[in-house]
Amino acid sequence: MLRSLFAGISGLRSHQTMMDVTGNNIANVNTSGFKSSAVVFEDALSQSIRTAAAAGANTAAQNPAQVGLGVKTAGTSVNFTQGNSQLTNRTGDMLIQGDGFFVIDNAGQQAYTRAGSMASDAQGRLTSADGGLVQGWMGTAGVIDQSQPIGALTIDSTTYASYSLSPDGTLVGILASNGQQQNIGRISIAKFSNVTGLEKIGGSLYRATANSGAAQVNAPGSNGMGVLVSGALEMSNVDLAQELTNLIIAQRGFQANSKIISTSDELLQDLMNLKR
Repeated sequence: MLRSLFAGISGLRSHQTMMDVTGNNIANVNTSGFKSSAVVFEDALSQSIRTAAAAGANTAAQNPAQVGLGVKTAGTSVNFTQGNSQLTNRTGDMLIQGDGFFVIDNAGQQAYTRAGSMASDAQGRLTSADGGLVQGWMGTAGVIDQSQPIGALTIDSTTYASYSLSPDGTLVGILASNGQQQNIGRISIAKFSNVTGLEKIGGSLYRATANSGAAQVNAPGSNGMGVLVSGALEMSNVDLAQELTNLIIAQRGFQANSKIISTSDELLQDLMNLKR
């Protein structure tokens, strides 16, 4: 079979992956905290027709001669640039302005997210949109000890009439008994030495991998962490104009590789006709 036939097939597969990634980006154009991805291509194996040779006494040097055998998907890269901010004026909505992720207890597994739409469950625990427990440090009589391990944050509605969020992640409650302010707890955020090494696990959540490094957990606004903004959400960072352009590029690449296959087939047909 012609090598071009299989090269065309590899091109179809790779551009299909590009279509899949681009389609997912467009589908999540309005997903809070979503980070777009891009496909990285690389050439596949090359077959050597002639190896390189140094110059001899009576011969010139020669370069290697190789024929490429197609393309493959090297991987996908995630764009972690900050998305636009949307004002909601809802107390439970918050965004991270700068680096970092909210730390979520996702059914016993620690996960991380940029989506900041939070609410309280029946027990007063601060939860993410899909029910994960937001992690941080609870206060005792208004004193927050960050040397303790992080855990679920609880806002007791019988004790506090309302609460607000400070840029440093402190939840400040208004005591129902006397109307005075008291620190309830502080939301923790995490950052990583290699943020692109995080793995998406669905639900706008990420988990750490061997390549992302361990989570560095701290309070917002400290040690290079971003600060929190209350009453707003970080929107998707998908550039719709770029993604629609990528659709065209992927479509044309798919068509061009389809043409390689059809042309290779015509050559094979001509070869078969030699027998007649």
